[in-house]
Amino acid sequence: MRTRIELLFRRLGSAGIAFLLLLAAYAAFSWIAPRNGFGLVLEIACIVAGLWLAIRLLRLVARQAVWRLRHRLLITYLFIAGVPLMLIVALAALAGYMLVYQLSAYLVITELNHRIDALTIASGATLPVPAGGFPTKGVLQREGNFYLFSTVKTPQGDVIVTVPLTREYLAGLVPSLGLVGIDQPTERPSKRARAGPALPPAVNRFDTEVVWFATVPAFDWSTPGRTSDLELAVLTRVSAVLSTVFNRKTDVAQEFLEVILVAGLVVFALVEIICGIIGITMTRNITGAVHHLYEGTHRIMQGDFSHRIEVRGKDQLAELGVSFNRMTENLAHLLTVAKEKERLESEIEIAREVQNQLYPRAAPQTKSLRLTAICRPARIVSGDYYDYEMVRDTYVALAIGDVAGKGISAALLMATLQSSLRTQLSNQGNGDGPPSAAHLVSQLNQYLYANTSAEKFTTLCLGLYDEDSSCFLYSNGGHLPPALVRAGAIHRLDVNGTVVGAFPRAEYGESRITLEPGDLLVFFTDGVTEPENEYGEMFGEERFLDLLVRNAHLGEEEIVRLVIESVRAWTGSDELQDDMTLVLARRL
Repeated sequence: MRTRIELLFRRLGSAGIAFLLLLAAYAAFSWIAPRNGFGLVLEIACIVAGLWLAIRLLRLVARQAVWRLRHRLLITYLFIAGVPLMLIVALAALAGYMLVYQLSAYLVITELNHRIDALTIASGATLPVPAGGFPTKGVLQREGNFYLFSTVKTPQGDVIVTVPLTREYLAGLVPSLGLVGIDQPTERPSKRARAGPALPPAVNRFDTEVVWFATVPAFDWSTPGRTSDLELAVLTRVSAVLSTVFNRKTDVAQEFLEVILVAGLVVFALVEIICGIIGITMTRNITGAVHHLYEGTHRIMQGDFSHRIEVRGKDQLAELGVSFNRMTENLAHLLTVAKEKERLESEIEIAREVQNQLYPRAAPQTKSLRLTAICRPARIVSGDYYDYEMVRDTYVALAIGDVAGKGISAALLMATLQSSLRTQLSNQGNGDGPPSAAHLVSQLNQYLYANTSAEKFTTLCLGLYDEDSSCFLYSNGGHLPPALVRAGAIHRLDVNGTVVGAFPRAEYGESRITLEPGDLLVFFTDGVTEPENEYGEMFGEERFLDLLVRNAHLGEEEIVRLVIESVRAWTGSDELQDDMTLVLARRL
C-alpha cells in the first residue's frame, strides 16, 4: 500500500500535490467559515494549481502520445495536411452557403425587377402621379401595404400602375425556389414563410433549409422624397437554388456544367482517398521498419545475435535493415572471435605459468660462484631460455638460448630444449669422465633436428664451471658472445658453432677460460642490444658493454635493474620489443 501511495505521489509531482493540498484546505475552510474572504484566495489558488496540473498532464499525455514514431507521423500529417484540408473544406462550405444565400436573394430581386418592368395598364390598379415629383418605378409603401409600381404614359397623361405585394404574388415570383415573404419586425421570417406554398422537398439529409433576406427600397406615397427598406425573407434549400440556377429543362449546357461540378467533387474525393491510402501505406512502411529495428536492438541487448529483421523493398529503409542484419552478423562473429581470443589468452596464461615453472626457481649454492638471472618476455610467453644446474656436485652448468620466433611456438620449442638439456645433464652426472659442453650441444642439435620442424631452431651457449679448478668450459652454438668483465676491461667469449636444430651434422667446438676472483661473466640475448628508439637506431652492444664496465662494481641485481631501465629509456616505451634475458655469474 505504501509503495502504491509513493508511486501515486511520484506521478502527480509537485503540481499535483500542491493542488490536492489547496483543494483540501479550500474544502475544510469552506465548511468552517464559508463566507470568509480567505476562502476566495484559496479558490483562486486551487484554480491556478489546477491549471498548472492540467498543463503538466497534457504535456505528459502529449509526450506519451508522440513517443511512437507512427503517432508522431500521424500528428505531423494532421497538422500538415489534415488541418489545412479541413479549413479548406470549411471555407468552401461557408463560401457555398454564402453563394446560395446571395443567389436566392438575387433570383428574387431580379424577378421582382422584371415584374416591375413588365407592369402595364392591364396589370393592376392605376393611380394619379402625385405632385412634387415621384420615381418612375419601384416599390411603393401606402397605408402600411407594399405595391409594385411603374409610371405608364397614356393618352390622358401619365398614371402609376400598382400591383399589391401579397403572399400569393411573392410565392409566384420564383415558384421552384421556395417561400418568399415580407419580413415583419414582430414575426420570424421562417414562420411567416411556412404559411405559404410548400417548401421543395430535401434531396438528401445534407440538403438543409436556407433562410436569407433581401432588402428593397420602398418609396412612401404620402411623402414622395422619403424611402424605407422592404425586407424580403427567402426560405429555400440548396438543391432548389442549384436547380433554379442550373435549369436543365431549358439549357443543356447548364446540365452539362452541373455534371462537371459533381464529377469534379467526386474526383477530388477519390484523389483524397487515394492520397490517404498512399500516405498510410508509406507511414506503415516507415514505422514498421523502425519498429523492426527497435525490436532487433532489444533482441541484441538480450544477447540474441542470431536475430535478423525482415527486409522488404529496395529503398533506404531496406538498406538500413540490411545494414542492421550485417552488423548483427558481424557482432556475432566478433563475439565468437572474442570468446576464442579469451580462450586462447587463458591457454596462453596457462602456458606462461607452465613456462615459469620450467625456469630454475633458485640458483644453485656454490662456494665460488654467485648466479643471477632474469627473463622479461615481450609477450605473455617467451622464446628466450636460460638454465643452471649442478652436475656431479662440482660442476655448474650454465645455459642461455634464443629460440627462433615468438609466442606459443617459441615457448614450446624452449620447453623441448629445456627438457632435452636436463636429460642430457642428468646422463652426464652418471658418467666417469669430465663432462663435455660440445658433446652436450651436439646431442641437443641432433635431438631438436629430429623432433621439430625444419624452420625451428635456436641459438645456445652452454658452459660448465668447475669449482675445483675455477675453469669455465663452454660451447657457443650461434649465440651472442658472452662478455667477461675483468679489471675494468671487456673480453668477449668465442662462438664455436652454428645454430642448434637446423643442421643434423653440425659440429660444435669447445673453449676454456679460467675465472679469477671478481670476474663478472654476462650472458645476454638480442632483446638487450637490438631495441630501437624512435629514429630506428638500436641500443647496440657497445652501449650495453660500456654500461657493464661502468657498473661492474655494483651488485648483480643492481646491474640488471640499470640495464632494463637504460633499454626502456632508449626506446621511450615500457613495452619490450623483444624478449630480454640476462644471466650474470660473479666469481667470488
